[in-house]
Amino acid sequence: MNELACCYYNGKGTEKNLEKAFYWYQKASENENGNEIAMIGLAICYESGFGTEKNLEKAFYWYQKASENGNGFGMNNLAICYKNGKGTEKSLEKAFYWYQKSVENNKIAFNNFSNNNELCKECNQSYTDYH
Repeated sequence: MNELACCYYNGKGTEKNLEKAFYWYQKASENENGNEIAMIGLAICYESGFGTEKNLEKAFYWYQKASENGNGFGMNNLAICYKNGKGTEKSLEKAFYWYQKSVENNKIAFNNFSNNNELCKECNQSYTDYH
């Protein structure tokens, strides 16, 4: 189901159709095994209003579900939601937690606390804390 959604989303092998992509992402996310990649696709659809009405609370929900299933991209986007208050109450502590969890699980983690991607003057590493 997720692969079919991706085909519709990207217009690969068929005409691009965001409504059908949304439908198949939703089916793949809500089945008993819940495809975490489809959850990300569904969250992106809700966040951007692709194939459905824009809904940041639902986008947050699906990023959270994907994160709970160990998806690093979901963890990163969940952290961004907390950092910016998108679909949830702003919480830098929760944002930091999800960024850290992403790193600990060797998942995707981007440095989103530093808007200009500065490096620490002491250790020459990217900032990982908002202090």
